[in-house]
Amino acid sequence: MTKIPEGYRSSLSLYDTQKAIEQVKNVFLTKLCAALKLSRVTAPLIVDPLTGMNDNLNGVEHPVAFDLPNVGKDAEVVQSLAKWKRYALWRYNFAVGRGLVCDMNAIRRDEQPDNLHSIYVDQWDWERIITQDERNTDTLEDAVCRIVEAICGTLDELKWHYPQLNTQLSREVTFVTSQELEDLYPTQTSKQRENLFVREHPTTFIVGIGGALNSGQPHDFRSPDYDDWSLNGDLLFWDETLDCAVEISSMGIRVDAEVLKSQLAIAGCEDRLKLPFHKMLIDGELPFTIGGGIGQSRLCMLLLEKAHVGEVQASIWDKKTEERCAEAGVSLL
Repeated sequence: MTKIPEGYRSSLSLYDTQKAIEQVKNVFLTKLCAALKLSRVTAPLIVDPLTGMNDNLNGVEHPVAFDLPNVGKDAEVVQSLAKWKRYALWRYNFAVGRGLVCDMNAIRRDEQPDNLHSIYVDQWDWERIITQDERNTDTLEDAVCRIVEAICGTLDELKWHYPQLNTQLSREVTFVTSQELEDLYPTQTSKQRENLFVREHPTTFIVGIGGALNSGQPHDFRSPDYDDWSLNGDLLFWDETLDCAVEISSMGIRVDAEVLKSQLAIAGCEDRLKLPFHKMLIDGELPFTIGGGIGQSRLCMLLLEKAHVGEVQASIWDKKTEERCAEAGVSLL
């Protein structure tokens, strides 16, 4: 449900908001590519569901699907490009240590819109080839710190152009496991744990998303066939405007063949092993990789002190959201 903070007023006009969004996207992409040695590539909007290439997210979302009568196939709008990117690195013959980044645009029909969530999703999706020996927490933490530095560097440049912005971000990353969070706050929900912890540690990376904790429940759900649940996580910043933790990125080291089989068995999805993407992975054709998605609208919200994602992206909203925003003087694009 949408809640507009009392007394909220945008720091930027509609015109300056559009200019600032352009600057965030251009500056951050340049910094991200330099930090992780990435090259921008063109990505698909739709994929063939029979390839197993689409992201299943939490396993309950319904992808937007339709038939292509003149092609003789069905198609799905991507939900993310987690698997496609790994395949593309192999197909495009990228070298170890190099990677790709692309614009990912998705429609998630089951999303519950609120201040941070929209039916329309836009991300920078990135993926980089690593060696088998680099499948460890050091590699993960190094990538996280590089992304945080790129975000904070973008904010520095943005505030030079728009000194009325008061956004403050910490470059110091606190790493905590999802099990440590459960141990700290055993009676709280996952989101409550995040808010309690990130309020005190304003830049936090939560390690280990997808696997069951001691309580028997995961911190959050993840599809079993791209991230290694022990080597992945979420990057969160404390958002002063919304007075809550905001997830900016979900990322991780990707599954190898053994982890893939194990996680599919846990999730009861072993039938996916018959799909082309999964066969390639099992047969050792695909490279070892690390990758993730970084929310474009989320990042713009955070850096531009916006209270609603509709202030930085054009989407479709329910009537109540439109009414609440209109009453509060919030301009939805």
